[in-house]
Amino acid sequence: MGLEEQPLEILSKHPEIKSLMGSDPRVACFITIEVVIQLIMATLVSIYQPGWFTWLLLTYFVSGTINHSLGCAIHEVGHNLAFGHKYGTANRILSLFCNLPMMVPLAISYKKYHQDHHRWLGHEDADADMPLRIEARLFSTPFTRLIWLFLHPLIYAFRPFIKAPRPITVWEIINFIVQITFDLVLLRALGFWAFAYLILGTLLGLGPHPMTGHFISEHYLFADQQATHSYYGFWNPLIYNLGYHVEHHDFPYIPFTRLPKLKEMAPEFYAHLPYHKSLCRVIYDFLFFPENGPQAHCVNSEDLSRPELYKNVPKGFISDYYERKDAEKKNAQANGLK
Repeated sequence: MGLEEQPLEILSKHPEIKSLMGSDPRVACFITIEVVIQLIMATLVSIYQPGWFTWLLLTYFVSGTINHSLGCAIHEVGHNLAFGHKYGTANRILSLFCNLPMMVPLAISYKKYHQDHHRWLGHEDADADMPLRIEARLFSTPFTRLIWLFLHPLIYAFRPFIKAPRPITVWEIINFIVQITFDLVLLRALGFWAFAYLILGTLLGLGPHPMTGHFISEHYLFADQQATHSYYGFWNPLIYNLGYHVEHHDFPYIPFTRLPKLKEMAPEFYAHLPYHKSLCRVIYDFLFFPENGPQAHCVNSEDLSRPELYKNVPKGFISDYYERKDAEKKNAQANGLK
C-alpha cells in the first residue's frame, strides 16, 4: 500500500477515526509548566551559581530534556493542534511562548518548513528533513556520525534554508524580535550562566541526548525499507507522543493525546509494523551499523497532501474541546446502560 493510500484505506474501514481529529488546548498547560520550570531553574542557577560540574549536569539533564520537549511541543502547536485551525494567530503566539527558553528563534520557521515535510516526505529537494548529499558523504563512519549527532541542532536548523529557501515572513520577524528581546533581558537580569544554561540546553538536548533518537527513528530506513517508523517507549510523554510517528503521518490533525487511541482503533494497520523500543538503541545502531547513517533515509517523489481527509475536522477553540469531552462522556454513559 502506498504512502498516500493508507490513510484513505484506514478511514474506509474505521470512519470513527475522524472523531479523533481536532485540537486539544491542554498542550498549552503542559507548555506553560515546562517554560516556568526552565525560568525557575535559570533563576536558581543565577542565585546559587553552582560549580561548573553541577551546572553542566543541570544543563544536560534538566535544560536539555525540557528544551527538547519544548521543541516537540512547537511541532504539536505548528499543526494548529492547540487551539484549532480557525485560531492560527493563537497557535503562533503559543509557539512564540514555547520558544522562549530555547533561546533561538525557530518556532515560526519550523512550522513553515514542516508543512512541506508532510507533503513531500522523503523528497530530496522539498523535504527539509531529508539530509543533504554532502551529509551522506561527510558523515559515513561511526566517528563522523558522532560529530553529526553533536552538530545536529545546527544542521537541522540551517538545512531548510539551504535546501528549499523561502521568503522571510512577518511572523518570522516577530519571532526573531520577541526571542532576541527575551534573551537580552534574561542575560541582563540573570547573568551569563543562566543564559548559558538555557541555550546550551537547547544545543545539548537536540544533539547528543537520548531524546534525539526520535529524529533518527522516524524516517531512517531501519527495517524493510519502511519509510516511517514509530517508537513506543517511556520517552513518549516528554516528546508529546512523537513516537507515534506512523500514526502522526497518516493523520497529522490528530493531537498527541489521541494518537494512542488511533493505534487502538486500527490495530490491523499498525500492530504488525516494525517499531523502535529504545531511543538509545536507535542512536547506537545509527552510529555503528555500516548501512545506517544520513544516507539511509527514505526517498519519495509523491505529493502526500490529502485535503479530502480533513473536510470535517473540528476547527474550534477551547469551548469546542469541552463540548467534545462532554459528548464523549455522554456516549460512554449511554454505552454503559446498554
